[in-house]
Amino acid sequence: MKQRFTLALPEGYRLQDVMSFHRRDAESVAEEVSEQGLRKGMLLDGAAVVLDVRFGRHEAVCEANADLPGLRKFPAALAAQVREAAVNILGLRIDPAEFSAFARDDALLGKLVASQPGLRIVQSATVFEALTWAIIGQQINLPFAISLRRTFILQAGRQHSSGLWCYPEAQDAASLTAEDLTSRKFSTAKAETLLRFAKLVASGELDLAPSAGNPIEAISANLLAVKGIGPWTVNYGLLRGYGYADCSLHGDVAIRAALQRLLGEESKPDMARTERLLQQYQPHRTMAAAHLWASLAVPKEG
Repeated sequence: MKQRFTLALPEGYRLQDVMSFHRRDAESVAEEVSEQGLRKGMLLDGAAVVLDVRFGRHEAVCEANADLPGLRKFPAALAAQVREAAVNILGLRIDPAEFSAFARDDALLGKLVASQPGLRIVQSATVFEALTWAIIGQQINLPFAISLRRTFILQAGRQHSSGLWCYPEAQDAASLTAEDLTSRKFSTAKAETLLRFAKLVASGELDLAPSAGNPIEAISANLLAVKGIGPWTVNYGLLRGYGYADCSLHGDVAIRAALQRLLGEESKPDMARTERLLQQYQPHRTMAAAHLWASLAVPKEG
């Protein structure tokens, strides 16, 4: 069953940034990037959904193909979730112009921000995907994290009728055992944290939906209370999951490396100093992190 909609793309939209983010897994089990566009598989409300995005000059034409046997109409609630996922994976949650204006005359980041106009935060499709990805990626290198993520999808996800795999929901992940993961190169601590988190979400004990009674601050505190989840994981999850504008990534090694490069120093600033440096960019620390990450891909002058 299919549902089609269109999202407007702003002037200067950096399509290549979006494609690069979703091209991280060379084996493309749950994402496919091609000259024609982007395909993303995900489980939403128990349904296997593939979101197919084709890009025009000023718009993204999105088509959701859901495996919904027995239904004659695309559910409105599912359609709303698919649209939110599309906004996330296309990086349309945060307007980069606000930070560009904020940092225009900044001594440290001003030139960097000016050299990267239109840079955006690309998100995971869902909050659960973002937070599980953050847990998987804790304290390991990116290629290994990607391979573990692929394993997690193949173990807990489901294959769509089109053949693409769908990233699991909490209920699917909660059905795994620690041995399922540790037998596939997950450390015991990482497997236990991932399953602990999934079970808390699946049971409803951990509510990830922001609301007046459950603001981001409360969600952050509740996440930090989960054994194995620390400040970096929470902030990275807020960034990739919610598009939260003021995440402090002072514990991120790449952020510290980017600051070292900008400062022209012989060693990375420690976490305390990095936190102080990033504080001056409140309430836009998420975009500051995005520009610092992107700066590492640019060859150093001289």
